[in-house]
Amino acid sequence: MSRATEVCVEDEGAYLSPSRNRRLAEAVHRYGAVSRKGLEERFFTLVFSGLVYPQIWEDPVVDLEAMALKPGERVAAIASGGCNVLSYVASEDVGVTAIDLNPSHVALNKLKVTAARCLPDYETFSRLFLSISDRSAVEIYDDLVAPHLDGVTRAYWDGRDALGRRRISRFRRNFYRQGLLGRFITAGHLVARLHGRNPAKMLQARSQADQERIFNEELAPLFEMHHLRWLMERPASLFGLGIPPSQFDELKGQQHMADVLKSRLAKLAYGFDLDDNYFARQAFGRSYGDGGALPLYLEPSNWSVLQQRAQNVNVVHASFTEHLPSLGAPTYDAYVLLDAQDWMTDAQLTALWDGILATAKPGARVIFRTAGEDTILPGRLPEVILSRFRYDADEGRAFAARDRSSVYGGFHLYTLEG
Repeated sequence: MSRATEVCVEDEGAYLSPSRNRRLAEAVHRYGAVSRKGLEERFFTLVFSGLVYPQIWEDPVVDLEAMALKPGERVAAIASGGCNVLSYVASEDVGVTAIDLNPSHVALNKLKVTAARCLPDYETFSRLFLSISDRSAVEIYDDLVAPHLDGVTRAYWDGRDALGRRRISRFRRNFYRQGLLGRFITAGHLVARLHGRNPAKMLQARSQADQERIFNEELAPLFEMHHLRWLMERPASLFGLGIPPSQFDELKGQQHMADVLKSRLAKLAYGFDLDDNYFARQAFGRSYGDGGALPLYLEPSNWSVLQQRAQNVNVVHASFTEHLPSLGAPTYDAYVLLDAQDWMTDAQLTALWDGILATAKPGARVIFRTAGEDTILPGRLPEVILSRFRYDADEGRAFAARDRSSVYGGFHLYTLEG
């Protein structure tokens, strides 16, 4: 058995079973099924159970700066689309446990890890994960990757979608237009075009001042249209961003949702130079384009290191509150929670941080993002837990300002003291 296969078999216990998707319901559902909010939660669970994020929307450069990882350290991270997990090991000689409740994300992470280990060169790897419509993608999978996958992961990618197409064929139809988020962005482009606006015009900009001008002329007026403002006030309108009803309220705060979304999109559009922001190029151009920054794991200069260190990634299909109690000893130096805590009840937050305290090494760093600007932990997490960690709000705001994805209101770093 190859090392790449060993990495993938730890959780080979039928992670595609319906019982696994019930964990999503446990994480999201807060209200009874017959209530309006309860119906919204159950609809979100339904749409979230398949592939959601073909690309993760958190900036790994900011993550790495905040975690300040040292060689040999270990990280527990929510896996999502796998971009950041692989970017961590491409940048630092660390071990990463990629944890996710979503079976499609688990399969995607295992595919990426195995491809990084088994493919012969960067060009072949990029034809799977960088090219938008390479007809050879399926052949690369069949000949070079599939033989090294565990049986469950291979069954997922060999399986069929609702139209009878093999799931792996998504990689020859612009993978980044697939999944819930990919379809949401496509729908956003369609809505804009129906109103005489074209988001792709952003890519014509030659400076940040030009980016700002095009945004204000082309896209900003959409957020003032009454029928679109009404639509944006409905929680279901943002399910395609992976935002459940509970997080919708955190994101909205006391503002109109259209105004919140306009400000976040404005930062994405002209807060950074487009050549330095692959998130913006995906949002407005539906691909990484030619030239410009790429996710760290897709940078050609990182390929040889990625090949060597992909074996440092272990993919687990579970929740943090399932995985951490199973360890029984201090294990991790850093934790990446993405925005998952926005979904959680106080009891779930307490269980999560109990697990972190039980498995954290001295000085461990915990990073996460929030839809709103402020940390959500004070008043919700028991003080006996919260007092163990150092937190600097100004430091978090500085990290958030540098996050090129521009999706979240807050970035937060908690460091275990003592």
